[in-house]
Amino acid sequence: MNDSTPPRLSRESVVRAALELLDEVGIDALSTRRLAERLGVQSPTLYWHFRNKAELLAAMAEAVMQERRQQPLPAPGQSWQSWFIANAHGFRHALLGRRDGARLHAGTRPQGALFDDVEAKLGVLCAAGFEPVQAIGLLLAVSRFVVGWVLEEQAGPADDLAAGNGPDAARHPLGASGWQELAKESPDAIFDRQLRLFVAGAEGMIGQRTG
Repeated sequence: MNDSTPPRLSRESVVRAALELLDEVGIDALSTRRLAERLGVQSPTLYWHFRNKAELLAAMAEAVMQERRQQPLPAPGQSWQSWFIANAHGFRHALLGRRDGARLHAGTRPQGALFDDVEAKLGVLCAAGFEPVQAIGLLLAVSRFVVGWVLEEQAGPADDLAAGNGPDAARHPLGASGWQELAKESPDAIFDRQLRLFVAGAEGMIGQRTG
């Protein structure tokens, strides 16, 4: 057996093919065997680049995050609030851009160059008045909020907030009223309103000492 890494495959090409396969078959049907068949190699060949499927999935999740690296820092004159909201929207759209994107990302942690992005974001928040523990807690909270939100979006029907799907107005008038109002809005607008709750709460933390 040749002990060198197969020359026509690279870590990047394997991840790229894996993401394409993910979009086609979904995360449950994604396997190293199917990926190897797609690449025209034997399954053990993939282990030159990834020790197991979990390592491959982590690299795929990192690649999805790298795809969305559009604005790690605020534009000149941009408030931290609008920058923070724009980043969360970008994160959501990145996850929605891949089949089972939220499931792929869930449980992963930043690695490699993504730590540079996290540090840059923490710098923005600390410059706005947050302590490091507050800033990293805020990033963690909104990240988990976005992943959970997209997980529900990708798991349910596209029209889950359609007016006819809501509670009965006679038995649950408050729920029906709120549901009907939400049904008039786009998914982006609904997400944006709830996201702004994070910003409103975070503004109240500025200047508060922790510990």
